[in-house]
Amino acid sequence: MNIRKFAGLASSLVLLYTLLVAGTAIAAQEEKPFAEQKFVLQISDMDPAKQTLVLNVAKNLIKYYGQDQVDVEIVAFGPGLRLLFKDNANSARITGLTSTGVRFAACQNTINNMSAKLGHAVALNENATPVVGGVVRIKELTDQGYLLVKP
Repeated sequence: MNIRKFAGLASSLVLLYTLLVAGTAIAAQEEKPFAEQKFVLQISDMDPAKQTLVLNVAKNLIKYYGQDQVDVEIVAFGPGLRLLFKDNANSARITGLTSTGVRFAACQNTINNMSAKLGHAVALNENATPVVGGVVRIKELTDQGYLLVKP
């Protein structure tokens, strides 16, 4: 197999995987159909204080409204994707928030760009779901009535 065919096949497989995972993320939002409040939290900054802040906001929303009455998704893109790296210091907090129903979306565009710059695939937290684009995901959610919060 020549390199051009291999590259085309690899590209097709990545696209197929991305579309399947994006479909899973969209289906996951239906897990809280009775939630009265819906929030999408944006993290696009690699500052550890901002990463902590976005996690605190998610925790506070769950605490205030109750995990069955609020639907929260954190969308990470650009430098903010580092929050969802496998070895991020906040991994345990992410796992804890996931257990309360908070979802974490990781921008596939950023994953691809960071992987290319680093020279290896970015290892994501197991609770992160890749989506085609972070801003695209935010647009989808705001169109469905989610309130965008940029802590």
